[in-house]
Amino acid sequence: MTAPPAPPPPARVRARTAECTIAADGSYAARLARAADAPAASESWYPERWTLGSAEPYAVPLPGHQPEEPATEVLPMADGRVLIHRVVGERHTFALLYPTGPGTGEVPLGAVECGELSLLPPAPGGTCAYAIAPGERSSAVWLVAGGAFGPEHLAEIPGRCSGGVWLDGTARMLALDRTLQGRTKTVAVDLERGGEVSPLLQIAEDSDDRLLLADAGSGLLIIRSNAPGEDRVGWGVLGGTRPVRFPECLRFPVDLAVTPFAIQPGQVLTPEACAVALRIDGAAGSSWVGLWRPAGRRLHQLAAPEGWLAGSGWWTPEGTLCLPYATGAAPCGVARMAVPAPQEPSETLAEEDPRRSQPPPADPPKPAAPRPVPLQQAPLGGRKPGG
Repeated sequence: MTAPPAPPPPARVRARTAECTIAADGSYAARLARAADAPAASESWYPERWTLGSAEPYAVPLPGHQPEEPATEVLPMADGRVLIHRVVGERHTFALLYPTGPGTGEVPLGAVECGELSLLPPAPGGTCAYAIAPGERSSAVWLVAGGAFGPEHLAEIPGRCSGGVWLDGTARMLALDRTLQGRTKTVAVDLERGGEVSPLLQIAEDSDDRLLLADAGSGLLIIRSNAPGEDRVGWGVLGGTRPVRFPECLRFPVDLAVTPFAIQPGQVLTPEACAVALRIDGAAGSSWVGLWRPAGRRLHQLAAPEGWLAGSGWWTPEGTLCLPYATGAAPCGVARMAVPAPQEPSETLAEEDPRRSQPPPADPPKPAAPRPVPLQQAPLGGRKPGG
């Protein structure tokens, strides 16, 4: 295990410790930041772009003519511009921001008038951006950047949809968590066929099944479901025939919140070897990092760098986890850590020793494209009899 580099010396955080949005290829990131001289209670937020593809990451502020609202969304595009989503009442406006010497250029893209609307995660390729507008009876998918004539309505999905995970490398297949008749199941939406919907996760008839992450190369899916009798994080393989499994090492006490946020790419034929990063939230706002592989069957917990933009990060194909952080001394930094190599096959296939499945500590550790085949009625691995 390679420990993360020592964090910068203690200093007042320059911007709020909040998630930033990272492009699908890891080239750019975007977030809302706050000026170093702004009062702690100030709402003087402005967009900021991080360039991550260079030898040293650096940030470019993109302030507009007035401060942004805290609910404003930003998303990096492949060409270095930043999409911004502003809300005034039920009017959702979109624009592309870019640096122009000392100022910020802005290209208006149009508006959508509706109730709720939020940006979907960055799409593969980075030339288009999408949004979901959930309603009580149906949800609309919008193309909000990359179209020819402003925002374009792409599909209307029956039911109230949330989430959003891309299943392929072409931004065609989109997974959404759809709630119908009181149950939530993940469906696949084909954006090139008018929003045609097909089931993706249906573990049990009476369970709520949500897709958290997917890796298009290996097909690894990270899910959350109450099918085992309680809310659990599990994994499966897109189009696979083996059971959906809920590892004991990912079973946490109710006072801890666990959110997977990144899957290692490049493991095309070995989804079990993909490393997965998880954000673990404990009491008093503490957050730290969990590293896990399906093949390893063990969760490694590490302290996060100071100023971590919690829940943000990406993997390199070689197995290095990159975590963005911001402090007064380092306003744009990336800490790197590696997950241990997978165990030998003989260990991997062995049953877990229950003595190794103790609940994680309550406090963070000290520093140290083809169309998917649905997992419909997938067999449930790890479910207790009668659970």
